[in-house]
Amino acid sequence: MLKLRRGVVVAADPLTVEVEGEERPAWADRSLVGDITEGDELIVNTEALDLGLGSGGFDVVHVNLTRGLGHGGTTRNEHVIKLNYTSLQHAVEPVEVPLAGEGGAGASSPPVLVLPLHGHLAPACWAAAQVSPRLRVGYVQTVGGALPGSLSRDVADLRARGLLAGHVTAGPAYGGEHEAISLVGALDAAVRRLSWEAIVCGPGPGILGSTTSYGHGGLAALDSAHAALALRLPTLLSPRLSSSDPRSRHRGLSHHTASVLGLLLGSVRIPVPEIDLEGWPTGTEGVEEVDLPSVLDALHEACDDRHDVTVERVDLEAYAASGLPALAMGRTIAQDPLFFAAALAGGAGLAGAVRVKG
Repeated sequence: MLKLRRGVVVAADPLTVEVEGEERPAWADRSLVGDITEGDELIVNTEALDLGLGSGGFDVVHVNLTRGLGHGGTTRNEHVIKLNYTSLQHAVEPVEVPLAGEGGAGASSPPVLVLPLHGHLAPACWAAAQVSPRLRVGYVQTVGGALPGSLSRDVADLRARGLLAGHVTAGPAYGGEHEAISLVGALDAAVRRLSWEAIVCGPGPGILGSTTSYGHGGLAALDSAHAALALRLPTLLSPRLSSSDPRSRHRGLSHHTASVLGLLLGSVRIPVPEIDLEGWPTGTEGVEEVDLPSVLDALHEACDDRHDVTVERVDLEAYAASGLPALAMGRTIAQDPLFFAAALAGGAGLAGAVRVKG
């Protein structure tokens, strides 16, 4: 059952709610629950914070009892519902293009970079802009992590900087600038309606996970790659790599990426960072322990001659100075350079694929 509790807002920014005498951090999707001010009485879901979850360690507002009732809804004619048959169901206007079956992806075939997790989004978009500054890159948000599109500060920052041309939330994900019923529909609309020149596709923040081979949000990359391949779009996969993750299953080549590569029914391109330790930022910790050749050996083994591994130059120091997010799962670029280098290589490969195609 839902773990719902009553609370009272003691601070609106950052949102803090007193629940049973304890002041707790909270988050509210204001597109669904409306405005919240100090003194409002709320119903919050306390499950994540009570479990001590990392990226999801806050209470989530379910409803504002003071000012959230008797408002909202739609006066438009949408009949498509997201989060359907839940208490948060709401109407949306789908971005899918009518009669999509007649033309498929159309004459234009922008490349798609499939992301393993949300932490790759900002570095990939920044790197793509360094290769091709005026490239129209859009983001399709999938399942696998957080569903609310408004939760991502990275998306807002990238849009403000002009590094993202738009944001579509696909399937159960919601709250983007455009809503898609399906992942294939989102990619098709990105090509034929939104005219994006390149696409990044991956989950929202807070990747779901377990220690099992297939029970993790990283498998969303499998569906993303298959959808792009089905539309005959050039498909790249950004690998999840790490030089210092304390969990052995994510150190080097993550089992998330290895699982996806083993299950893929078609071939994709895997951009990886060039092995050049002189390119690591000043002060990088444990550079001597970054065994990049072994990481690439593991990646080639996972690809099993079915996928094309390519090498891209990356500039970690320039990205670190960009002001974009430089912290992933509690680790900085200096602490885990390989994680960020892999994301940067993905973005460079995406922009390069556009230039090659053109």
